[in-house]
Amino acid sequence: MKLSDFDFDLPEALIATRPARPRTAAKLLLAQGDQIMDLHVSDLINIFRPGDRLVLNNTRVIPARLFGHRQRGEAVAKVEITLLEPQAQGWRALAKPLRKVNIGEVIRFSDQLSATVAAKSETDLRLEFNLTGDDFDAALNAAGAMPLPPYIAAKRPADAQDNTDYQTVFARHAGAVAAPTASLHFDAELLAALAAKGVAFTEVTLHVGAGTFLPVKVEDVTTHKMHAEWGQVSPQAASEINATKAAGGRVIPVGTTALRLIESAATSGRVEPWEGTTDIFIYPGYRFRVADALMTNFHLPKSTLLMLVSALMGKARMDRIYAHAVGHEYRFFSYGDASLLIP
Repeated sequence: MKLSDFDFDLPEALIATRPARPRTAAKLLLAQGDQIMDLHVSDLINIFRPGDRLVLNNTRVIPARLFGHRQRGEAVAKVEITLLEPQAQGWRALAKPLRKVNIGEVIRFSDQLSATVAAKSETDLRLEFNLTGDDFDAALNAAGAMPLPPYIAAKRPADAQDNTDYQTVFARHAGAVAAPTASLHFDAELLAALAAKGVAFTEVTLHVGAGTFLPVKVEDVTTHKMHAEWGQVSPQAASEINATKAAGGRVIPVGTTALRLIESAATSGRVEPWEGTTDIFIYPGYRFRVADALMTNFHLPKSTLLMLVSALMGKARMDRIYAHAVGHEYRFFSYGDASLLIP
């Protein structure tokens, strides 16, 4: 498999910079076998069946983009920081401009929040903040902005509306620096209607990292090294998923993050309680252990996520699905429309 096999032409106008409103008004491409249907997310109430189990990623996106100032003598310079992940001491982060920031410098983001540059590499740095715990969370929420994906941030800055739009309605555990975007299509009313129909829900946690946007740089895709992300599948979640499989119900992850996590927890053939970092890379040839279908948005050309959906549906079928989506002007990427892929 070559990287170029996963390329396609995407008109710039199809890249969504705001989500549909209401959330369930987004278009939904249903691909079941060889059939393709053009629906809306609100139609999920007629697609999912009693006994189906949706697996939801309940991670919460933190306002990880910070704009601060560093000072040397009388000179003051702006610095843009994107938090990546917490470490034993401080946070790993990206900086613009990285090369001009020195170890030992203090970056001030607000009257309450500042950080010292504790370490630096060619790609990122480690920041030690002046606050911890709830005080840090409060100051970060006040000073930070939502870390919109690069293809949206290049078109417009994050604003107050993104604090709601870029967060799922079931977000509980803070730690992600990117949203599990397929889940953004659900609102409380749709979840309640599905539950009343007999659709069950299981929550898992995968803190989505900025590495999800990293490009694949090798032509032989099988040699690509995935980024690692922290996740957890509780004993209850594992038990619920296994019970659904045993009863003949369908297990349908909402989003590639939920899918990658439950597949990581199922190396034995069934889902086990699990906690740790996963760098699972799913591409054509992968044998799925748990997922019977997948709800997901439309992904970047040459991305690992496009390879994942090609593994689920078959490469030729995904080519047809994406050609249909482009031809029918579906909106792409994080704030875009959805697909439900049923092999």
